[in-house]
Amino acid sequence: MADPSEKDQNPTGEEKKEEKEPQEAGNGGGEGENDDENGEEEEYEEEEEEEGEGKGGGGPPTEREKVQSLFRRLSSGPVRLRVHDVVIRGNAKTKDSVIEAEVLDAFRSASTMQELLQAAGVANERLRRLEVFDSVSITLDAGPPELPGTSNVIIDVVEAKPLTGDIGIFTKPEARSWSLEGSVKLKNLFGYGDIWDASGAYGWDQASEISAGLSLPRLKAISTPLVGRVSLLSQDWLKFSSYKERLLGLSFGLLSTTRHNLAYNLTWRTLTDPTGMASKSVRRLLGHSLLSSIKYTYKIDHRDSHLRPTRGYAFLSSTQVGGLGPDSKSLRFIRQEFDLRGAFPLGFYNSALNVGVAAGVILPWGRGFMDLPSPLPERFYVGGHSSPVCNLSGPASLLGFRTRGSGPTDSRRFIPSKSDDSPTFPGSDVLGGDLAVTGFADLSFDLPLKLFRESGIHGHVFVNAGNLAKLTENKFKDFSFRKFGESFRSSAGFGIIFPTKLFRMEINYCYILKQFEHDHGKTGIQFNFSSP
Repeated sequence: MADPSEKDQNPTGEEKKEEKEPQEAGNGGGEGENDDENGEEEEYEEEEEEEGEGKGGGGPPTEREKVQSLFRRLSSGPVRLRVHDVVIRGNAKTKDSVIEAEVLDAFRSASTMQELLQAAGVANERLRRLEVFDSVSITLDAGPPELPGTSNVIIDVVEAKPLTGDIGIFTKPEARSWSLEGSVKLKNLFGYGDIWDASGAYGWDQASEISAGLSLPRLKAISTPLVGRVSLLSQDWLKFSSYKERLLGLSFGLLSTTRHNLAYNLTWRTLTDPTGMASKSVRRLLGHSLLSSIKYTYKIDHRDSHLRPTRGYAFLSSTQVGGLGPDSKSLRFIRQEFDLRGAFPLGFYNSALNVGVAAGVILPWGRGFMDLPSPLPERFYVGGHSSPVCNLSGPASLLGFRTRGSGPTDSRRFIPSKSDDSPTFPGSDVLGGDLAVTGFADLSFDLPLKLFRESGIHGHVFVNAGNLAKLTENKFKDFSFRKFGESFRSSAGFGIIFPTKLFRMEINYCYILKQFEHDHGKTGIQFNFSSP
């Protein structure tokens, strides 16, 4: 045990303590922000307990006492502290400027210990989003002794493998389709956080795509990430709307932040009908067209979870303007959609009420625009088995109805068969709507079995509704909000939800409350898979 007189004779004891406090706070902040070091933090605390038990009273303060003293200071008020230097380690290939562009603005604005801890968390998340590091650790250390009240930020990174890839088979139960998908990524080829990727998907009966892209993070001279992509996409909508769609295009990300996204798209599109049975409304929209559009998206999501929200809210606003060019085949339209969600805890059985409403409208622009039709693929389509709770997708989901299973339709052209004299009705083409509104309410709750609660499996009951209307080609003259409200399709049901890290699987019993003649709703058991 140390002699108390020796402690009193140490004139720099208090100075050392003040210099040590930022270091301990920094290390705690760095470990708290880095999930990879949680286990080390627990072991460190256990060692502190053992050391505390082994030491008697009257000696110098233990590490635990120092940490407790630091926490008391942090809780009592702001602790003045500024960053002296940022040290980067482990980036054998990545340029320092790439890391600095992501973190310096966060640390420069910090003037207290509390703000510095928050800045470390923000910087850690930004570096992880670059996808070129396997792990990121940020430690706050004491600054130079001659500069009291300063801290050095030490960033340790482990660079990811340069080449990655994946392949898998995916299914969409609501569309009864399968697809083989694969992708290859080449990361950080030139050390600027650049990611080169190529992907392909082959759908047995609906969609196929080949694409390649390049993404660059924020650099000192560029305040926003840059993304460019070229793609060739083929989609088969014969089953629903009697047309096939082929697109060859370029897309560029112009602005990308936490809440804002701005992108430009230039695509040459071809719509064809190989069956020759398309309805009149679809046939006159077939052929070639140029899509030159810019799209702005504003999104906030303050829900505590995407797979099972129990509190918070989310909002999405998306605006797309097409026709940015003098070409006569350029599609001219304005498309606007909103999506608002809210989750409210109820206080029993971990239950929560999720409610949401989404709306969208698309209109052509130009001379005589209300006499013109809106582009067929850009219209709104309501239906499908995707959960309305998980993601912000606009007015699209309507449980109990198949994909494109509701809304305006037109009869397909009848072509008599030479081998069969008995006429058969060829069905109808789903035309989509220029105006769409959907809404839902979902009550989730824990199941009584402990095994289910521990694995996150829970139940829910729901009700949802939606409707579509045509406004273009002078149909707006026949529109009324009263008729629109009376013609809402709706369904209700209950089910069990199996959440995983990648997706949310639901087994639901859906009961159709209201549908019309050409709608495709079905009462019964349905499966759906939704990703956040």
